[in-house]
Amino acid sequence: MPQIARIIVPIDFSEYSKKAFRYAVDFARTFNAELILVYVVEPIIYPADFSFGQVALPSMEREVHDRGLELLNALIRKEVPEGISARCVIRSGKPFVEIIQVAKEEKGDLIIIATHGHSGIEHALFGSTAEKVVRKAPCPVLSLRSPEREFVMP
Repeated sequence: MPQIARIIVPIDFSEYSKKAFRYAVDFARTFNAELILVYVVEPIIYPADFSFGQVALPSMEREVHDRGLELLNALIRKEVPEGISARCVIRSGKPFVEIIQVAKEEKGDLIIIATHGHSGIEHALFGSTAEKVVRKAPCPVLSLRSPEREFVMP
């Protein structure tokens, strides 16, 4: 049986990512693994007028960071049963880059990530964070797409 000690779970607070989180809780229970929730704050840039270029808004970014930490801790308190270790990591940057970096730093054994199911022009323009994580992750990745057949029952 594979040894899974640390499960990385990217969270963006969408229903998709919350569903992936619930999968991860079941995996953590099964393998007695630690959950590491990852929330990535993308830098907030305001397109100022042409004379100044783009302007970063660090105070707003800080608020998003603090709110993310608050929501992650609430999610852990509400959804993670006693006996399962869980903690959160908040990063700033490109989501797929930061998720991969956390997996490397934390020596993650598995990443459980939701796909949002973008297709067509949306996918061509923005790509998929989950797809990029699958391609570059240092460990196995379980990607979950809704609605599909489930093997972990709620």
